[in-house]
Amino acid sequence: MEEQKFALLRQRLMENLEEYREIQDKEIYRVIDELILHGGSDFYVPLSERGPLRRDLFNSVRRLDILQELIDDNTVTEIMVNGTEAVFIEREGRVTAWDKRFFSQERLSDIAQQIVGQCNRMVNESVPIVDARLENGARVNIVMPPVALNGPVITIRRFRDQAITMEELIQWGTVSKEAALFLEKLVCAGYNIFISGGTGSGKTTFMNALSNYIPKDERIITVEDNAELQLQGIKNLVRLEARNANAEGEMAVTIRDLIRSSLRMRPDRILIGEVRGSEAIDLLQALNTGHDGSISTGHANSPGDMLARLETMVLMGIEIPLSAVRRQIASAIDVIIHLGRLRDRTRKVLQIIEILGYNGETGEVQTQTLYEFQEEGEDACGRIRGSLKKGNLLQRRQKLQRAGLQI
Repeated sequence: MEEQKFALLRQRLMENLEEYREIQDKEIYRVIDELILHGGSDFYVPLSERGPLRRDLFNSVRRLDILQELIDDNTVTEIMVNGTEAVFIEREGRVTAWDKRFFSQERLSDIAQQIVGQCNRMVNESVPIVDARLENGARVNIVMPPVALNGPVITIRRFRDQAITMEELIQWGTVSKEAALFLEKLVCAGYNIFISGGTGSGKTTFMNALSNYIPKDERIITVEDNAELQLQGIKNLVRLEARNANAEGEMAVTIRDLIRSSLRMRPDRILIGEVRGSEAIDLLQALNTGHDGSISTGHANSPGDMLARLETMVLMGIEIPLSAVRRQIASAIDVIIHLGRLRDRTRKVLQIIEILGYNGETGEVQTQTLYEFQEEGEDACGRIRGSLKKGNLLQRRQKLQRAGLQI
């Protein structure tokens, strides 16, 4: 159905729905069917097009227009709307152009407002950038004009309805069974773990899988910018989500506020979705005040880069000597798991390192590699062959001993 005919049908549909204050989905479908069947000769629709048109008209007034088809598609992991110019999607790590797009910037703006309105956020010319989420937990980033020059830009990271398990990650080759069993004991024993990696490397997915090893009788507090974690089987669970400022620049609730508040909520562990700024100092203080077994994530190209970024982020929140920052990091974090996305689009655990402590002579945080991915070539299909090789033995075993566990 051409865009002009679709626009006319949608306009007539909106006119028919204006008389209703509240209307059920079933009634909307009835109105759509009437329009398609009796809309007049100028709206004749071939029988083969009626089903898709019915769905698209319903989605345009009740859901997220053409995006709903992609959101309902379990094979789509990322949706990128570049204004009215094009829509790109990611399937199985491959990004391709979609055959549909928005023809109206006004309609695209309406979709953006609909998304942010569902989670009590706002986006406009004065606040042109916002993070939000959909009802199914998908992460959404929206950038509006005048910042976005080619119209509203919407990026949706879609997660599976059911959280990916560690068993699936082992099956896919993301992590070895040996390393997974090792990490299971670390989580059970209360080691503080930091997961690093680049964009799209699978940090949130891995954190979800790792959290399944947390004993189910513990009290867990999650702190996130946008609620994405899918913890399974934990009854004593409190989920906290940051809130942006209102139009007057007030009433914001930051990650720092939530971390400080969570310490008063008697947590056994605190899970922080991602550390991006000055909240890093609050994270380290939480880890250094008895909340063992906490987990967080951050963007970095390597474990060493992650340590450097943590230093920078701490200094954004407080002015203290660099040596003191490094002592805090060395005391707070036990293990860093680094994830990466290889050239064949697969996601792998590339390194697991142990933080050994702070070296007062060199002024550096000491680390050692426990596991490291070693590439062994490519198969006939271009997929990378390799394995996660065991390196040094874990040195800091006090938490394992207190938990009665052995490696």
